[in-house]
Amino acid sequence: MSQKGRMMQMSGVSIKKIVEKMDLKVLNPEVDTKKRKVEIEDVNRPALQLTGYFDHFESKRIQIVGMVEYTYLQKMSQEEKSKVYKELFSYNIPCVIFSHDLEPDKELIQIATENNTPVLSTSYETSTFMAELIFYLREELAPFISIHGVLVDVYGEGLLIMGESGIGKSEAALELIRRGHRLVSDDVVEIRKINEHKLVGTAPDITRHFIELRGVGIIDVKTLYGVECVKEKQNIDLVIKLEDWKKDNEYDRLGLEEEYTEFLGNKVVCHSLPIRPGRNLAIICESAAVNHRQKKMGYNAAQELYRRVQANFHKSEEEEEE
Repeated sequence: MSQKGRMMQMSGVSIKKIVEKMDLKVLNPEVDTKKRKVEIEDVNRPALQLTGYFDHFESKRIQIVGMVEYTYLQKMSQEEKSKVYKELFSYNIPCVIFSHDLEPDKELIQIATENNTPVLSTSYETSTFMAELIFYLREELAPFISIHGVLVDVYGEGLLIMGESGIGKSEAALELIRRGHRLVSDDVVEIRKINEHKLVGTAPDITRHFIELRGVGIIDVKTLYGVECVKEKQNIDLVIKLEDWKKDNEYDRLGLEEEYTEFLGNKVVCHSLPIRPGRNLAIICESAAVNHRQKKMGYNAAQELYRRVQANFHKSEEEEEE
């Protein structure tokens, strides 16, 4: 079962946003970091380019200058550096970031500014900073879809509640929040595909921390219940589909075989939950989340029951033979 939705791709992440997120220093503030964008999640260390080799240069990536590149620059003559700087910044690279709080020379900053390229610095060591930056860019630039649903963190499991409008998704989420769990998004969930095995859900900026309850209106969960009851993002581990109870429908009562739904090519375990007066949705959702967690840890209650039934059946047969 595949969920419909138009796949979207971020057009790029502004350098200004990266500066704020990674707490970077801007060494040439006259350059507008808001207009410069990066569209590739990988980064490049321009060691070969500093020697003058620009074949196959990944100019669309963020350029990271670490201790190796910096010390090599110190051994170059001013004439050699000027030539390399002019060629490097002629490629319209997104930005250059110096790690270890290293300070570039004035000519580099001048040529970068002339080419409208931000020069930034961080106190982190090179490998640590690169890992964090790539992880951040991978999330920001990941393909995503927006779907109608509610995403809640229940015991660490990302529980995506789906169903027709007005069926009780928000009410179930509110009861889960009152029971100590955390809201990620209500009504609209943005799902990003980080890799082949990981989907991350977030809320649109405009509706973050809000829940709509029919007959009551809009509720600000963060203000009403506290910051411990909300979360910015969450991996999607389990889908609960709420549907109206139909007498003639057959519903899974054992759970021996998993059902799946699909988002952006990734499969997620999905349970169809029939709605009937008197059913406590919050407790059922909690139980589903804990049961899913147990399965990931290697224990399946349905399979254990099946094993016991089979063992008891074989035992009865042996007793009859005796």
